[in-house]
Amino acid sequence: MIARAAAGPLRRLVVLRHAKSAWPEGIPDHERPLAPRGRRDAPAAGHALADAGWLPDLALCSTARRARQTWELAAAQWATPPPVRHDPQLYAADVPELLAAVREVPAEVRTLLLIGHNPGLEELVLTLAGDCLNDALDDVRTKFPTSAIAVLAWHGATWRSLGPGTALLTSMTVPRGKTKPDKKH
Repeated sequence: MIARAAAGPLRRLVVLRHAKSAWPEGIPDHERPLAPRGRRDAPAAGHALADAGWLPDLALCSTARRARQTWELAAAQWATPPPVRHDPQLYAADVPELLAAVREVPAEVRTLLLIGHNPGLEELVLTLAGDCLNDALDDVRTKFPTSAIAVLAWHGATWRSLGPGTALLTSMTVPRGKTKPDKKH
């Protein structure tokens, strides 16, 4: 059940786990790039966000290379990408750190995109969701894989009103890019 939050406009937190990364030998974790599958899936995530009408007013992105590349490939699918803030505190962040970053977002932002890493993102979604539509919460509990998108909605005057159990998890999806081009007959 959703805890009562302060009244205010509808706000949406769109949580995107970075796309599939590579594991090149000798490269520090922070600098790992996207794998070929990640380079296919990140644009698919951008298309999914646009198709669903979840384009953000602002993006907060981890400084890890794989997160930055996910942002760049997803945002390249939109006519006018929003501003992005690359925040080093989002790398390997836990729920309190992620929530602190979200709560600093200006009140005029209605839809926020948060791009980062597991397990923090999955735990954040599970912490904030007081209820869900369909089986979205079960889907997140089962697995929040690379390129997964979770959408949380609630009413609040500011982002500071977002807290445990105050949001409705409206969607959880995992966009995947095509491995082969469509053949036309």
